Amino acid sequence: MEKFYMIVVALCSIILSITVVEGIDVSPKAVDKWFKELPHKKEKVTKLHFFLHEEGSGVNQTAYLVAQSNISFTSPTNFGLVSMIDDILREGAAPDSQIVGRAQGLTGSSSMEEASLIMSLTFVFTTGKYNGSSLSFLGRNPLSNKYREMPIVGGSGVFRLARGIITTQTIMLNITTFQVISEYKVIVFHY
Repeated sequence: MEKFYMIVVALCSIILSITVVEGIDVSPKAVDKWFKELPHKKEKVTKLHFFLHEEGSGVNQTAYLVAQSNISFTSPTNFGLVSMIDDILREGAAPDSQIVGRAQGLTGSSSMEEASLIMSLTFVFTTGKYNGSSLSFLGRNPLSNKYREMPIVGGSGVFRLARGIITTQTIMLNITTFQVISEYKVIVFHY
């Protein structure tokens, strides 16, 4: 009986840790309550600044090719290449700077005429006051432009009902090792 009690206690703590993310209760009942209070909430603006570190090869690889078209490797733009990524987000461009989260999702070479990606990514924050929250964006990233802008289409946790703009630029690109460091500046509206 004591062993059964310990298993029940362990399961309850697992369930509680799943529904409460860094002080934010994400259970259906809590989310419903949050939405009922929404008309009384004030919209906030948050600005974030971090760096995406992608490793396209080697033992710490974070981006993997998952699909290709029949012309991907003969096209000058690699049209049709699709990759799944789980890149590291850091406070700085240095490879040893503090990790703040992950960028997870899909990227695909989307133009036959220029180097351009369609990106469907979620920034998952793993430290600090945004720990357990996320921001999602879907947009076109024309790589030949110095600065690129993409829309935020949603979020979770602290960033529920998020909308906003992401501006990015490439800081470092090594075409031999497929290592990329990009700077991201985010302006997000949320409640």
